[in-house]
Amino acid sequence: MYIKDIQLMNFRNYQTLSLTFNSKINIIYGKNAQGKTNLLESIYVLGLTKSHRSFIDSNLIKNDCNQSKIVGNIVKNDLSSKYEIILEDKKKLLKIDGNLMKKVNNYISNINIIIFYPEDLDLIKGSPSIRRKFLNIELSQLNSNYYNILNDYNRLLKMRNDYIKSNLFNIDENYFQILTSYLIDKSISILKLRKKFIDKINEIIGNIFYKISSIPNFYIEYKSFIQYEEDEKILKEKILNLFQDNREKEIKYKTTLIGPHHDDFELYIDKFSLKTYGSQGQQRMAVLSLKLSEIEIFKKYKNETPILLLDDVFSELDDQKKNNLLDYITSDIQTIITTTDLNNIDLNIKQNSKLIEIENGIIKNIEEVE
Repeated sequence: MYIKDIQLMNFRNYQTLSLTFNSKINIIYGKNAQGKTNLLESIYVLGLTKSHRSFIDSNLIKNDCNQSKIVGNIVKNDLSSKYEIILEDKKKLLKIDGNLMKKVNNYISNINIIIFYPEDLDLIKGSPSIRRKFLNIELSQLNSNYYNILNDYNRLLKMRNDYIKSNLFNIDENYFQILTSYLIDKSISILKLRKKFIDKINEIIGNIFYKISSIPNFYIEYKSFIQYEEDEKILKEKILNLFQDNREKEIKYKTTLIGPHHDDFELYIDKFSLKTYGSQGQQRMAVLSLKLSEIEIFKKYKNETPILLLDDVFSELDDQKKNNLLDYITSDIQTIITTTDLNNIDLNIKQNSKLIEIENGIIKNIEEVE
């Protein structure tokens, strides 16, 4: 899979932009605050329908404009499809080949994107909600059904929380048990898919981390609200018992205290948490290894390569780690890299890349592959 071209209208600092990409490596360069990251963001939004930098869609619309548009042609298995996202203040339209997609799940998972950017260190140092968001985004790309299950779970969770708050002294037990049972069913589906994803990542990530950093015994541990059981009947019974044990607490705090909306994961070298004991360099390599592991997951389970976006990654790496990383991105995956300094990029890579210079939201120069 690769993005063939993109057209922007009133997106961030871009009034208009039309750009074609190399199916292999593209390097976007220029000074800080010129629009390099905004361009990567537009590709991410085209694939995921949401930004990795902002929760509010209207923030993506250029100042003093009412509408923003992203259009891109994506090639999969030698077939090209046109994807389009139109953003307005309180409305978002999604189109594939001119056809309006009424449901997000009919759009999402068609374009697979993996992005690495400086704030990704929050996957280690930040709150559990950041790591849950990561899991939800990646699993939604791999499996559109996960997106539906998650939406159902969140809807049921809101219903249950609202019911607890408004009926503290007059709870209809039958209705409350039905809500709880439905919530448990969705919890189990989410838990199983997340556990499977982490297990598959762990089959790959240790080897990648070792190749990049020369440090062995790296892995991820999924920290769920309940100890996982393969037997779904036993798992459901354990969760139901946990709900019963926490009934008084839930009424006291007026919220649902149990479920995958409280889950987390942590990264380790041997038995030492990188969040507590890892250096910033080790943390950066860990996140990068996590993203590179996903490439293999997409290849194996979707039979296609994702688009890899690397936002100012090379400035943080020494020469050895740069070379180790380049071993992964010079194969069969389209990679789009941003940098403020072309000297950070290996000469051989530059000679085999499309070079795109951005200045103040305008393409200043393009050099095709020699």
